Amino acid sequence: MPPSMTIGELAASAGVKISTVRYYERRGLLPADGRTDGNYRSYASASLQRLSFIRTAQRIGFTLADIATLLDLQSGSSDPCCDVKTIIDQRLVAVREKLAELAHVEQVLGKAAAWCEKSAGTGRCAALDELGTSFARPHPGLP
Repeated sequence: MPPSMTIGELAASAGVKISTVRYYERRGLLPADGRTDGNYRSYASASLQRLSFIRTAQRIGFTLADIATLLDLQSGSSDPCCDVKTIIDQRLVAVREKLAELAHVEQVLGKAAAWCEKSAGTGRCAALDELGTSFARPHPGLP
């Protein structure tokens, strides 16, 4: 199928801004399929699928570098599963670290809220005193 969408049509179809499409093009993730006689970018339907892949991969936590690698693996001729699994495993480690960090934040905020309840009406909020000291202890394994 020859290129048939303008950059605006592609962006609208994917629900993104034109600047997002241009950014992905600059990053080498989404090249234009061609140019019109007026030198405007033009895109085929495969570009919409590629753009959807990029957006979905970003939403589930892949970096743009990861996505570039995944796109290269997707267009390669060999069986990419082992390489894809390595990238997925790396993202899983990062997600698990983030979850541990968020669990610590949840714990700290819960304790701070309890201190607020205990010191309500005293003219001083104990949570403000504690947030800079005992609540601020980092979760083991976090920087």
